[in-house]
Amino acid sequence: MPKARRAVAARKRKKDYFKAAKGYTGGRRRLWRTVRNAVDRARQYAYRDRKVRKRDFRRLWIVRLNAAVRAHDLNYSQFIQGLKLAGIELDRKALSNLAIEEPETFGKIVHQVKAKLAA
Repeated sequence: MPKARRAVAARKRKKDYFKAAKGYTGGRRRLWRTVRNAVDRARQYAYRDRKVRKRDFRRLWIVRLNAAVRAHDLNYSQFIQGLKLAGIELDRKALSNLAIEEPETFGKIVHQVKAKLAA
């Protein structure tokens, strides 16, 4: 039989899995099959939730913007339409931060938007 030459790579792969399972409890940290399952599942959740985090933040910014523009007698969809008409290319994150940290500046933007919507 030919000599098996996989031991080093297999040991490294196994060691990496155990390192990734650091902090898990019980067999999820000690038993090879359970470690592999736990780490693989954790990596799937991490991959998925990196996308979900972006979605959640966008939703948060939209809620904040809606609340901020309602104080100026507009709603979110009218505000976004007015931004496009006015040619203002700020993203929702920047607008949300402006609404919170610099309400006067945000008020000026809303005023421009209202002028474009009225025209």
